[in-house]
Amino acid sequence: MFTLFANPTYRHLFSAQVIALLGTGLATVALGLVAYDLAGERAGIVLGTALAIKMIAYVGIAPIASAFADRLPRRAFLVAMDVIRAFIALSLPFVDQIWQVYLLIFLLQSASAAFTPAFQATIPDVLPDEAEYTKALSLSRLAYDLESLISPMLAAALLTMISFHWLFAGTAIGFSLSALLVVSATVPPVVPAEHKRGIYERMVRGVRIYLATPRLRGLLALNLAAAAGGSMVIVNTVVYVKSGLGRGDTDVALALAAFGCGSMIAALALPRLLETRSDRTVMQMGALGMIAALIAIAVASRNGQPAWSALLAIWLMLGVGYSVVLTPSGRLLRRSSRQADRPALFAAQFALSHACWLITYPLAGWLGAEAPMAWAFGAMGAVAAIGTAAALILWPANEPEALPHVHHDLPDDHPHLRDAVPGPDGYHHAHTFVIDDEHLSWPTAG
Repeated sequence: MFTLFANPTYRHLFSAQVIALLGTGLATVALGLVAYDLAGERAGIVLGTALAIKMIAYVGIAPIASAFADRLPRRAFLVAMDVIRAFIALSLPFVDQIWQVYLLIFLLQSASAAFTPAFQATIPDVLPDEAEYTKALSLSRLAYDLESLISPMLAAALLTMISFHWLFAGTAIGFSLSALLVVSATVPPVVPAEHKRGIYERMVRGVRIYLATPRLRGLLALNLAAAAGGSMVIVNTVVYVKSGLGRGDTDVALALAAFGCGSMIAALALPRLLETRSDRTVMQMGALGMIAALIAIAVASRNGQPAWSALLAIWLMLGVGYSVVLTPSGRLLRRSSRQADRPALFAAQFALSHACWLITYPLAGWLGAEAPMAWAFGAMGAVAAIGTAAALILWPANEPEALPHVHHDLPDDHPHLRDAVPGPDGYHHAHTFVIDDEHLSWPTAG
């Protein structure tokens, strides 16, 4: 896996990702302290609203940004988003009103919604070999998991020496270093589209391709399953550990670390597993593992609280399932698009997957507050089961590499038909199939 660092472009881009993630982690800790400074005991409401604003920015801004990103030099676009994020981070220590927090969070997350899909769409062009790209996806998952473990510890260490306001300076430094690393990388240019498209068409193109592709409809359903389990961990761990088990802040961190460790274990194992198993099989296994873990904690919570060791084991299992579901998604997006359409498709995945979180975050919070925790975990397990069952239906089990299909509406001299066989109902041929200008819908059996 680590042989990928011999590629200097990938090495610089991965380093940029890691440093920017650490900066974002510092900002997360500092934002919580700012919220408490401004709102006191109502800080939870402020943070919950900020989290909702983050999801709204992700869902709404990513497709719009992708419509313009393919008209701009890719490296300049990525650097510009990093610079914008650095300036916003430097502004956060000076807020003295809650509405200012909301505004700056929206601007910061809008820049991230533009940066992240464009960055993710760059990696398949840097690593065209599928085996290498699979390893890169696992490394990216590891980067996210390590950030969730390292950033809080780094913030705690820094807070012994400086005020929490200075953590935002660390965030700005992280984004600035990320920009410098992107500048130093040889970033492949965006492949221009073959046809001129209007702004609206560019905005909706990624979503249209996504929803017209069966495997990606299945991916969206699996994203819902992953969000159901992940939101319960993120929203309710602190409540469950402190109020349910009567344990302290350190144990909250340990429970979250167990979830992160499970995710890292899966990320390390996935490249080899995907050599012998299909993406569909592996991702379904991960979703079923999450359902089993959610049911296990629901059953264990019915008659008192489970043992602390049992809780850690279940959180570890949830982390494994979460990573197994989400890590291979880049492979599906790459397989389902032409190179010119990848930025739009990655933006669609970014927006639609976060729409799932926009559903499950408030649902997990409401259930955790208004119902017994056993019922909350059981209900979110049911949501995960619905997503998993939908994926089984939407994503065909046997996907041939080349799909036979018929063209009815292309002119006889169209270059795409050079190997096609004419018939009474159109031109017949078979090839690796993706939704594009010549293929507007998925072929049906027969």
